[in-house]
Amino acid sequence: MAKSRGGGGPGSPGSARGLAGTRESLAEAGGDELSSLGSDSEVNGGPEERRVDKFGFIVGSRSAEGALEEVPLEVLRQRESKWLDMLNNWDKWMAKKHKKIRLRCQKGIPPSLRGRAWQYLSGSKVKLEQNIGKFDELDVLPGEPKWLDVIERDLHRQFPFHEMFVSRGGHGQQDLFRVLKAYTLYRPEEGYCQAQAPIAAVLLMHMPAEQAFWCLVQICEKYLPGYYSEKLEAIQLDGQILFSLLHKVSPVAYKHLSKQKIDPILYMTEWFMCAFSRTLPWSSVLRVWDMFFWVKIIFRVGLVLLKHTLGSSDKLKSCQGQYETMERLRALSPKIMQETFLVQEVIELPVTERQIEREHLIQLKKWRETHGELQCKSPPRLHGAKAISEAEPPTRKALEPVPSIIVPAGPAPVPKARKSKEKNREKASGSPANGPGAEGNGAPGAARELLHPQSSPHHQSKESLCSRESEDTYL
Repeated sequence: MAKSRGGGGPGSPGSARGLAGTRESLAEAGGDELSSLGSDSEVNGGPEERRVDKFGFIVGSRSAEGALEEVPLEVLRQRESKWLDMLNNWDKWMAKKHKKIRLRCQKGIPPSLRGRAWQYLSGSKVKLEQNIGKFDELDVLPGEPKWLDVIERDLHRQFPFHEMFVSRGGHGQQDLFRVLKAYTLYRPEEGYCQAQAPIAAVLLMHMPAEQAFWCLVQICEKYLPGYYSEKLEAIQLDGQILFSLLHKVSPVAYKHLSKQKIDPILYMTEWFMCAFSRTLPWSSVLRVWDMFFWVKIIFRVGLVLLKHTLGSSDKLKSCQGQYETMERLRALSPKIMQETFLVQEVIELPVTERQIEREHLIQLKKWRETHGELQCKSPPRLHGAKAISEAEPPTRKALEPVPSIIVPAGPAPVPKARKSKEKNREKASGSPANGPGAEGNGAPGAARELLHPQSSPHHQSKESLCSRESEDTYL
């Protein structure tokens, strides 16, 4: 039997406190590994010698491994046509056929439309329309020096084998710096967390800087709220949710991790905070991200990885101690990370959205009993593209004020019998019946209704559409 390497090593329970404490400890834990990825001179020579794959990764690098499942050209063109129809009629599809969108996300978004689709799915397109020019305003501001220094140190660590980020000071690193700096200005109370850099880098591979910025905002505020706060409370809470769900999915893996006293924060932090972008082969990363903008996909992916890594007695023969177990979780089997296998397992995993939500409430209650209220003032998580679409106005037009036309009330119709009596009275008195003080002048009730059109049912429906922005606690 292999002996456990406890003590102060990276797999020891004591190190969980250090890693879970602050964002600085997270940066320290990953700094050496990240910076060891190589410099420009180490990446297959000069630009003229480099060959890149279809995703932009240098051929021969680890990131280029794991070929994407080849989709027949005819099938790909059909999918592109279907996605174009959905994107051009997005509000209608989200309102009536959102389950069909989810199914097509599971099949994979066509590469030519992936960036655009992510913007629609995340709600960042509407967010940008609500804030035209905001990114440009943030882009010209100097930024906080303490964050700028940290961001600059992290730039060369993000996908150094991708053609966008291989050159120091290249356009990819410049855009990455702009996006991350803009976020520190947009949310100064949060600042910058190292795990945001790979998220932003993935987005920049698929869209321009402004669109990537607003997509990053949506991910940080609606999909992973509180993940990048100072105390990392939300990620610790989700770690406990993941661990509790593992008991239902794979009792063997749950029992082993419990026996070894390995805190979830030790193995799932990078998975969740980086949305698996630094864990899986690139083809699998893209498929996970295609599904990521729906409901709780990161939990499902994490459970599948744990189940197939530690879920049987045969797999545990070489994981007798904490160190060996952590090494196994750091070096996952290529088979379980393979695109087709992983996606199928994620889709078929017997865990419902309701179960995950129920577990969230249970763990939140336990957290409050042991730690008190969460210190990070992050908004509640919206569960998927459907919920986000419902919380946002469908289009920018919905944000424009609804014009109201006030029509002065005309005189109320007078019955013929009453008219003849009033004429006789006029002749006798010599004064008009409908004078300034006459009661029948202009139907006061109708006039009030027109002067205050918000009281009418039609106007109420328009106004509620306009006020949906104020109902969204994320804005």
